[in-house]
Amino acid sequence: MFLFCFRGNLHKRLPGEKEGSIAKKSKNTLFSKETMAKKLYVGNLSYSTTNESLSDAFAAFGKVESATVIMDKMSGRSKGFGFVEMSSEEEAQAAINAMDGKNLDGRDVRVSEARPPENNGDRRGSFRDNRY
Repeated sequence: MFLFCFRGNLHKRLPGEKEGSIAKKSKNTLFSKETMAKKLYVGNLSYSTTNESLSDAFAAFGKVESATVIMDKMSGRSKGFGFVEMSSEEEAQAAINAMDGKNLDGRDVRVSEARPPENNGDRRGSFRDNRY
């Protein structure tokens, strides 16, 4: 049997679940408090910086869980920023202190703790809102 959640999403009742109860959904862990302290924003990257070179630069400060340079979908070129996830808060803080303002691939990079993305409402485009 399918039920509607308060947001209008379909929810399938699990076997053994009582009628009228809705199972709790798992939290989004991409930007949870536990990972935010370890996830770093790296700005002002050179267009030639790759995931591997970004990971190598931060490896001196601890174990790098992931390193991602954000790419433009249309051109395939770097957007000039990326994210590095360190294995502990202490390593992340050491990387921020050491790498902020340092030269990486010919550019002085900005390193700070990553913040969750801002919710700007409808992401479909403003022309839909101003139709009439």
